[in-house]
Amino acid sequence: MDDKLDPVQERVLRKVRRFTTVSALIMGAGFLALFSAIGYRAVVGWKSTPTAIDGIIRLPSGSSVLSTTVSGDMIAVTLQRQGVVETRLFDAKTRLPRGVIGYANEP
Repeated sequence: MDDKLDPVQERVLRKVRRFTTVSALIMGAGFLALFSAIGYRAVVGWKSTPTAIDGIIRLPSGSSVLSTTVSGDMIAVTLQRQGVVETRLFDAKTRLPRGVIGYANEP
């Protein structure tokens, strides 16, 4: 048996090997970029700390706070006053009121 390849088969084999090598290098670079991004976000996420919010928000007298939430530059305070539940929105930096959301039962 003759194990030697003819020149056409040699060229095809070289092209397949080159294609496989380039493909593997591109895939390796992709995995490297992916794991680098995941590692970077994990490390940066551990170092980030939320900003402190200090101050007083004035609420109507006789109201009781049911819940609070901070999102971006807004503070939402859900309270109950005289049997009515409402959510008041405040600016996180200035503590000034930005709106009121009332709740009612459907008829």
